[in-house]
Amino acid sequence: MKRIIFSGIIFFMFFTVNSQVAKTDVLQDLEKSQPAVQATVTTATLKSASRLFKDKDDLTSVIMVIPQDSVVDVLPGSYDTFLHVIFEGNEGYIYARHAEISKTKALEKPVAPQSSAQEQSQDKETRPVQRQAISRYEYLENKYGTSLAIKLFEGKIWKGMHSQLVKDSWGSPKKINRVISGNIVKEEWIYGKTWLYFQNSTLAEWGAVK
Repeated sequence: MKRIIFSGIIFFMFFTVNSQVAKTDVLQDLEKSQPAVQATVTTATLKSASRLFKDKDDLTSVIMVIPQDSVVDVLPGSYDTFLHVIFEGNEGYIYARHAEISKTKALEKPVAPQSSAQEQSQDKETRPVQRQAISRYEYLENKYGTSLAIKLFEGKIWKGMHSQLVKDSWGSPKKINRVISGNIVKEEWIYGKTWLYFQNSTLAEWGAVK
């Protein structure tokens, strides 16, 4: 009787082990047969340097200045005027006219084999360091000097200010109304609820849009 019970236990254990091995083999076969993951990526190349705004409706929310020829990832939810992008880990909005969108590509991402600790260490040593993007303040300081850079970085404007200084302080306007009379060029720049009046590229006055 003991032999029968012992034989039954051995048979049950053998059956259980074979079943687990069979399940493992099936799972491995399924993993091998899975197709490579498809990822859709849309990129854009900047035709000129562009500010990266945290909020597209707030032109003072500049995160940084993205250099010309930089490549950004374009996210869903872009608009006619702005592109929703990511650049070097910074997410925000840039003017669509400053960038040229590349064709959308489907990239294959096969499962990468596990590398040894030594290979991972070598990879870290040989990986090139990414170029750090110049900050907005550094850009302004290099262009205008410390005194003006502080004012522009804080988003300040004043009468007699040149139009380029205004752009570096507030960004490009949503709309420009221009009237040319002889040698005088009059411009009205619209920033949301504020208008700025220029005469021959010099800021003369501003006020609230009615």
